[in-house]
Amino acid sequence: MKRKFLEDMGLTKEQVDSIMAENGSDIESAKGDLEQTKAELEQTKTQLQEANTTIDGFKDYDQVKAQVEEYKTKYEQSKTEYEAKITDMQFRASLEAAITAAGGRNAKAIGALIDIDTLKASKDQTADIKAAIEACQKENGYLFGATEPINNPVGSTKGAALGITKEQFKAMGYKERLDLKQNNPEKYTELKGDN
Repeated sequence: MKRKFLEDMGLTKEQVDSIMAENGSDIESAKGDLEQTKAELEQTKTQLQEANTTIDGFKDYDQVKAQVEEYKTKYEQSKTEYEAKITDMQFRASLEAAITAAGGRNAKAIGALIDIDTLKASKDQTADIKAAIEACQKENGYLFGATEPINNPVGSTKGAALGITKEQFKAMGYKERLDLKQNNPEKYTELKGDN
């Protein structure tokens, strides 16, 4: 979803920012799911290939028995590594989603300022991630989107209505006057006077 598309629909900056943050959160969640599925597929392929190689290598019973034990050990080790990778990917995805939701501008920079190992070991990761991001935001506000309102918003420049004289107003056609009335009703009322 493009920011320009939403702005062209006439939404305010706050509405656009809110929609973009929600959309970004959905995208980050989908990316995490995709990466997890890819990792599972690669793990399954590796296990299948190892199993086929092991089956082809079976010649006699003693050798088979020893290889089965070795394969079990390798499988358990591989499974543990795989689970650790999945857990890490899920943690990274939730961290990036929380940073995006907080208005973070650069997830890598913010992640470098947060104690990742402590957060991974946490029992309540969601709350602790949120607290760590809030603390980082207080100390390093420049890494997050501005929350203060715009003091000098740019007004509509359509028709440059502020520089219109009464003579120019009298010379305007219906459509031009209608545009002025819709875009700058105060100026329209001022110029209209008793006309």
